[in-house]
Amino acid sequence: MKHLIDPMDLTKEELDQIIALAEDIIANREKYQESQAHRKLATLFYEPSTRTRLSFTSAMMELGGNVLGFSDAKNTSVSKGETVQDTVRVVGCFADVIAMRHHIEGAQLYASEVSRVPIINAGDGSHSHPTQTLTDLLTIKRELGHIDGITIGFCGDLKFGRTVHSLIKALSRFKDIQVVLIAPDELKLPDYIKQDVCDRLGIRYKEVPTMEEVMPELDVLYMTRVQQERFLDQDEFDRVKDSFVLDAKRLASAKEKMAILHPLPRVNEILTEVDADPRAAYFRQVENGKFVRMALISKLLEWKDDPAHGMPPVEDPIYDPELRCTNRKCICNNEHAPHKFRRTESGTLRCWYCDSKIK
Repeated sequence: MKHLIDPMDLTKEELDQIIALAEDIIANREKYQESQAHRKLATLFYEPSTRTRLSFTSAMMELGGNVLGFSDAKNTSVSKGETVQDTVRVVGCFADVIAMRHHIEGAQLYASEVSRVPIINAGDGSHSHPTQTLTDLLTIKRELGHIDGITIGFCGDLKFGRTVHSLIKALSRFKDIQVVLIAPDELKLPDYIKQDVCDRLGIRYKEVPTMEEVMPELDVLYMTRVQQERFLDQDEFDRVKDSFVLDAKRLASAKEKMAILHPLPRVNEILTEVDADPRAAYFRQVENGKFVRMALISKLLEWKDDPAHGMPPVEDPIYDPELRCTNRKCICNNEHAPHKFRRTESGTLRCWYCDSKIK
């Protein structure tokens, strides 16, 4: 069965099919109005969400399907101690596909191990957010006309930004991608993304301290919030915070056709004066999220019983009773998920569920 837990769960051909279908839905919306009639999507959201949850709901409704689920796990049997796997087993009796957001990393992968219906990862902690990645790719394609050959700058919180991690992974599927990493030292991209994705898959990247020095070369500027709560020292935050705020002055040297993306919500990292700039694509990006989720739901239901569209092959996990994942937000430290591991090509041992490095 096909699930979407990580961007790399999709082959390049499957990714292209989803984007192409999303573009066809945009051009021919009436054709798809009843395409998923009598099908049901369950939205299981264990943490707050506005855009993602409403986007999934709107997507299924526009396909003619129905939606059930919850937006607050406190009002469900989860509050009585029901596990993620048991919740998915139960909901799979009522729904044809499940979209799940969870604050615990690896929860969706753990759920997919027992699910009888496709699971869509709608965000697991700071780990991964593959449907936002599909949204980002569709937006880049619609704004620039292509994805191959772009130079994309990621600015802000690159350490904890799950949307950044997911998009960099997906961009490895495309040709001649240049990534520019713009972040304070405290929020730089994790080494495992640089090593296991950029270095291993051949994505060229460079790290810079300010956006001004690279603005003229960017085709896409992907903004994220610099999170004050991640800093132990208020003085350190005050030192860097204004370096990562996009305003009209900083845009003066940007390309005329550059696209500005943001997964939202924003706080103060993009001033409202930028909203009127034709390069500001972040609200168009929100609508693209609905269309690409319509395409994803349709394709996963189409592929559900097709052996040609299964999950990518993986090596058998490593079990070692002496090892433990040290990530307190990992599913294996919050439920009875087994402590199992995988070894990367570089020889590093990582948690099967959350990708944390095992020391």
